[in-house]
Formats: sequence, structure tokens, C-alpha cells
Amino acid sequence: MNTLSLNVALDREGFSLRVAAELTLAGITALFGPSGSGKTTLLRIIAGLEGDASGTVAFDGEAWQSGESGVPAHRRHIGYVFQDGRLFSHLTVAENLEFARRRGMIGARATIDLEEAIDALDLRSLLERRTPSLSGGEQQRVAIARALLRSPRLLLMDEPLSSLDIKRKREILPHIEALPEIFGVPVLYVTHNLDEVARLANDVVLLAEGRIAAHGSVAEVFERTDLGSLTGGLEAGVVLRARVAAHDNGIATLRVGTQQLRVPMVTADVGSIRPIRIHARDVAIATVRPEKLSIRNVLLGRIRLIDVGSNMNVELLLDIDGEHLRARITRDALEELDLAVGREVFALIKSVALESSLGP
Repeated sequence: MNTLSLNVALDREGFSLRVAAELTLAGITALFGPSGSGKTTLLRIIAGLEGDASGTVAFDGEAWQSGESGVPAHRRHIGYVFQDGRLFSHLTVAENLEFARRRGMIGARATIDLEEAIDALDLRSLLERRTPSLSGGEQQRVAIARALLRSPRLLLMDEPLSSLDIKRKREILPHIEALPEIFGVPVLYVTHNLDEVARLANDVVLLAEGRIAAHGSVAEVFERTDLGSLTGGLEAGVVLRARVAAHDNGIATLRVGTQQLRVPMVTADVGSIRPIRIHARDVAIATVRPEKLSIRNVLLGRIRLIDVGSNMNVELLLDIDGEHLRARITRDALEELDLAVGREVFALIKSVALESSLGP
């Protein structure tokens, strides 16, 4: 694991950023929040690209910035993937990668093999093509490989999928997901897309108005009912990491504690852990086990928390064999069902709600 220590500030007209945190980076950490919350600005400060920032930045005890002076960006050994790829249009894919490989050798830090990067990002068939002829997804795969070939200690990704359609996102997500395991490089991943967080991240840093509103595991942060306005409003829910118990004819059976969910999944390796996002609005509550329903997934749980908001909705947090689930119901339903903390209830989940829009 690596440690990123931040105590930074930056002021602009109409916006101020103040972030102080000690982040343990393992795998992929999402930097998430509404537009204008400061995600890209913070990423640029970490990379050494914001000359107006003040404070301290340190990675594994090495000071990258102290006060208003710091280590230049090119000496921080960071890989940076921008939204638009920023490839050299006059060079082929192979020439773009070779350029990055040579730059990565500066300072004798070259640790990532060119052939390994090509295979990991599935680029072999693209090597002789010039970058303007590539699709958006292909360009981003090349951009990721190019960033890796700088042999970074930390990989920063600034909304790399924001310009891609769903099909292209599904093609590139498995490549991003595998990066930390293949190359041993921690990733700090900026996004405002909840499904990307659910699919990719272990931990999440939630930014709002230039401040950290929450930090922790994805499950811990997104189950909090007090963060609904920052984590997606009506799209609020939880992220479960369930183990695949069986897979047959495109349907996976997942273990949630001692109970099971049946989820549409094109592919699923038995024994693997899959992140599943369940929307609070797609969870209904019953006080007795229902019969003769089209909804196939019913889980027994206990109410852990009831959050009565300012509108007519109520947020419930349920304990399901140690895992947590959120449900949104009306105040009328709360009263009619006589719900209270500690009461056992049945959670009814629409199967379609279990499948991320970004695929399994």
C-alpha cells in the first residue's frame, strides 16, 4: 500500500479548495463528487500542474510540494490520463508508445515492459495505425498504456470515460479494472459517474465545494443516508461485493451472507467477487414474506437506521447478514407498516436494478 498525504489550498474567483487528508492507496481509489467540486483541480495539484496551489503534498514520505514550491511534475513519476487522451496525432500508436517508453527510462525508473503494456491494453492490432483513425475507446487505451510506460509510482485518471458511449465504456472498463493487479500501480480515478465507482473502486473520496465530505470504502460511503444530495440524490443506493456461487444461462447466483440473489450477468466466474449497485428507489419493503410475485429477489433483513427527510420520502438502512442495503419509501408507508429500528423486514429487489449500466 502507498500513502498520499495532502494539506493543500487553492483560491480562485468564486471557488476555494481546502483538502487535508492521509489517503492509503490500494487498487483504485475514486475521487468522486458533483461537477465543480474540485476533483480535477485536486488531481492537478497532486500532479504538480497547479502553480497557484499552496500547502504540502507527499507520497510515501517523499515531499512533492512544500508551501508554494515543489518537485516539478516530470520528476514526480506520475502517469496522467486526461479526458481526451492527448496523443500525438502525427505518430502511429507504436511511435506514441515508444516515445513514452523512452521518457519513462529517464532516472532509471523503467519497470513496465512495453510488450506487457501492449498486451494488457489489447493494442497489438493497432500499432501501425495513426491515432486520428482510432475510436474514442481505442485512443483512451493507448493513452493509458502511454501513461503506464512512464513507469509511474501513481497513476492519475481524470474522467477517462466521460466522452465515450456505453458500448465503448464496457470495452475499456475491464482493462482499467485490471491495472493495479497487473502493474502494481495505485490509481486515483476522477469521476462523477456512480456506476464507474461501483465497478472499479475499492475506496472513494467524496468532494463537495472544494472540501472532503467523506472518505472510506465504497460500501461505507454510499450507504450513508446523510450524503444523499452528494452521492446522487434519487440514484442513491449501496454497493455490495457479492461472491458468485453459480452461473448458468446468463444468470448468476450471488451470496449475500447466507442468502442469495439471482442476477443477470453475461459472464461470471464462480468464486469471484462482483460489485453490484442496488438503487434505494428499487428496493420495496414488506413485513411478511410475500408470495406469488414477479420479483424474484427477496432478502430478510433488520432495520438499522431510519432517516426521515424534509420531503415525503424516508431512507431506511437495512442489515442483511452483515451487509447493508438502502431503501427509499414514503412516510405514509413507514407509518402504515409500523416500521421501527430493530424490526425484521423483507427487502424486495427488482432483478433489473442489480445490473450496472456498465455491465458485469
